[in-house]
Amino acid sequence: MARSIALLVATALFATSCGQDPGSAVTLDFFQFKPEAVKTFDRIIDEFEREHPGVRVVQRHVPNAETALRTRLVRQDVPDVLTLNGAGVFGELAAAGVFRDFSRDRVAQVANPPVQKILNDLGTFGRGEVNGLPFASNANVVIYNRDLFARHRVEPPRSWAELIAAARTFRAAGVTPFYLTLKDAWTALPTFNALAANLAPADFFARRRAGQATFLSAYPQVTEKLKELYSHGQPDRLTRGYDEGNRAFAEGRAAMYLQGSWAIPAIKGLEPAFELGTFALPAVQDQRLVSGVDVAVTMAREPRHPKEAMAFVEYLMRPEVMKAYAEEQVAIPPLRQAGSPVLREVLPYFERGRLAGFPDHHIPLAVQLERLLQRFLIDGDSRAFLAELDSEWDKVMERRS
Repeated sequence: MARSIALLVATALFATSCGQDPGSAVTLDFFQFKPEAVKTFDRIIDEFEREHPGVRVVQRHVPNAETALRTRLVRQDVPDVLTLNGAGVFGELAAAGVFRDFSRDRVAQVANPPVQKILNDLGTFGRGEVNGLPFASNANVVIYNRDLFARHRVEPPRSWAELIAAARTFRAAGVTPFYLTLKDAWTALPTFNALAANLAPADFFARRRAGQATFLSAYPQVTEKLKELYSHGQPDRLTRGYDEGNRAFAEGRAAMYLQGSWAIPAIKGLEPAFELGTFALPAVQDQRLVSGVDVAVTMAREPRHPKEAMAFVEYLMRPEVMKAYAEEQVAIPPLRQAGSPVLREVLPYFERGRLAGFPDHHIPLAVQLERLLQRFLIDGDSRAFLAELDSEWDKVMERRS
């Protein structure tokens, strides 16, 4: 699969490098995947074009960005510059040789090294390559209502025991501890990721791919703690989805929300009458914060306009541009020191490099982790869930071999 994509892209790059009129104005095709960031990137593009007369950047945003990108690759139409979520699809395309190697470029030194490593670990075309640049990070946090915590004299928990004690305190006071949204199966993933990153062995996925470990043997503690947390949600959690959860939390109907920093703009847009806070889910004493590259910047391996494309990438990776984007989008610029006030309690994890990537990014989409998690959190059968997770993993790996 990787070799076929690489061959396809090589053909596309050769085809698109021909027939350019050197006297015409240069137009860059900018593939951008986040619908909520279109206006922000419009502003960034305007500022770039003022600084680089003669270069025009056309932002392309379409629904179902990953599918659209694959379709463009099949049509031999590779964008000059791209943003993608730093997840499994990015890793697959990077490993297939779709993207430039930035390892010798100064722009590869901008991001905080632990954040860059999270992106590199998803996949690269060759050893030591850097095929994407972190532009904005997210944080897999617990969002909490500062007013409710203060009113009930609860401090942000720093251990698992304190977290469960806080849930029980709120329950006893008639306050829903966690607002849960299992109607949308994916909303169980943030909690799963926070637990798996800290409770499973650090080399689990390398060993699982080598056939030396199983979810059934390595993940029982993950599932038991996940089940315990979900027992402290509201009764109608099976019929409530993500949008309803954002609104309910903004209305003060729960003390905590098991989501991530990506939910904060939507919650703030609903104008809550209280201050938001965040903390890392305290799974273990020496925990790491699960963080992903929410926006990765990259470019075609052999772009049609290499000089202009690199100029745009370098502009995007300016610290002041990254910080301005993060402020508007409530993201975390992947620099050594920066971040939104809402996220101030988790910024030390970035400064100290106490970070872990999203475990689910290493699980193929065909495994259907979301569906399996949703069913597990309904029936509570940990052993059946992990056994099926192993079975589905093995089926996908057999098809790929």
